[in-house]
Amino acid sequence: MELKKEDNGEAIASSMLELSKLTVPVISIIIGEGSSGGALALGVGNKVIMLENAIYSILSPEGYASILWKDSSRTKEAAEKMKLTAKDLYELKIIDKIIKEPQNEEEQCFLKIAKSLKREIQKTIEEMKEMSPEQIKEERYQKFRNMGEYKFIK
Repeated sequence: MELKKEDNGEAIASSMLELSKLTVPVISIIIGEGSSGGALALGVGNKVIMLENAIYSILSPEGYASILWKDSSRTKEAAEKMKLTAKDLYELKIIDKIIKEPQNEEEQCFLKIAKSLKREIQKTIEEMKEMSPEQIKEERYQKFRNMGEYKFIK
């Protein structure tokens, strides 16, 4: 069975709805490139953690440039406007924590990142352990509703 674009949107919305109903902590971790409509569901977490060099958006910079300027070669400019880096998203209150990444790609570095992630997951679970299922759900709802900065233009 082949999914149509409309079905993808419905699947994403359904996933977000189901995540919002959970009464247990939801911890989202972005480790690489989260750039599709499906990335929206990652935002429905009590805590969203992102590796320092990962990117997170609902559209790739190439797609953004193609849509906005009809020129996919303007990818770098699009990426800057999209604010999809961990630093940008932390400042916009989209994510809660940035995990630093070592500069080289040795196995020890991957173990260091894994340990940092484990510590952050354990810390989050410990913080939320005393919360009731309804408090967990409400906290997640409020976090999602209040993320980012909005300016209304008349």
